[in-house]
Amino acid sequence: MKPTSALLAALALLAALPVLAASAPGARAAILDGFAERARAADPGFEGFDGERGRALFEGDWGLGKPDTPSCTTCHGPDPRRAGQTRAGKTIEPLAVSVTPSRFTDPDEVAKWFFRNCRSVLGRECTAQEQGDFMTFATGL
Repeated sequence: MKPTSALLAALALLAALPVLAASAPGARAAILDGFAERARAADPGFEGFDGERGRALFEGDWGLGKPDTPSCTTCHGPDPRRAGQTRAGKTIEPLAVSVTPSRFTDPDEVAKWFFRNCRSVLGRECTAQEQGDFMTFATGL
């Protein structure tokens, strides 16, 4: 790539950052709305998500899934505002949206990681209520 082209590409990316940042809350809200719809379908008495329940899910030592991942903190660490590390040694970006603004903005990524991690820690898929509670916790940090 020519230096002029690289500069133009960099400027275009910088110009797009405010738009991308502004769209993140809307993307998270849409994901939470989907979880709320599913939670209401499972429980007509659903009254909303609770970050404290999300914190309890994150901090709990469940030991119901894989033996080497008894809790979320096994890989993510005790502070969701800090980077974690997979069992294979790869860095995991912080869960806290205040540190990783792109967190919980891509529905496919959210679905993929909840599917994998809930099965690994809990030995089952998380409910929509649990996913919404967890997201509410992480977005409030």
